[in-house]
Amino acid sequence: MEVAHQPSMLDLAERASLGPLTGQVRRHQLSQGAWVDHLPGWVHGSDLLLDTLLHKVPWRAERREMYEREVDVPRLLCWYGEGDQLPDPLLEEARERLTAHYAPELGEPFVTAGMCLYRSGRDSVAWHGDTNGRSSRFDTMVAIVSFGTARPLLLRPRGGGSSLRFPLGHGDLIVMGGSCQRTWEHAVPKTAKPVGPRVSVQFRPVGVS
Repeated sequence: MEVAHQPSMLDLAERASLGPLTGQVRRHQLSQGAWVDHLPGWVHGSDLLLDTLLHKVPWRAERREMYEREVDVPRLLCWYGEGDQLPDPLLEEARERLTAHYAPELGEPFVTAGMCLYRSGRDSVAWHGDTNGRSSRFDTMVAIVSFGTARPLLLRPRGGGSSLRFPLGHGDLIVMGGSCQRTWEHAVPKTAKPVGPRVSVQFRPVGVS
């Protein structure tokens, strides 16, 4: 699969590596027990890993029922379940580091990795919460690491309201925790601007999707 990508001049490195989490992650308290942690540039040299993700992940296109008809999902997808080997050792390390950092609050490890490839500004994800499984009833966390061109992740209270905007790309980390999946929604909107590809890697505990 050929996807045009222009590397960032601000993310040059000989190899990809992870920065520290403790003392660097900034927490944003939301309403109804929800919160979001944000750390720009957690993965140094992230464009090196992006090339692996674009060419070694077995991306697939899906179709879903919407408004009584079947439509293409506007992004490519891949799912790594519990025990599946991830496409790069740095992603395994990232999952371990996130588990260690959030263990006191989460109380369990991150075990799965869902991936989305936004090929261009035409790809998107609509407003939603990750409420399949236990997250529909209990507080949990979803940790997202983004690679490639920055795209805004929007968050708003479920049912509507003012939204927050987090531009995510080039190794940025965002963690949605507390009641966020039940009481807030998030989206990546389409854009008419010419943008390159972005890969989103979502780490979740077992039984959350």
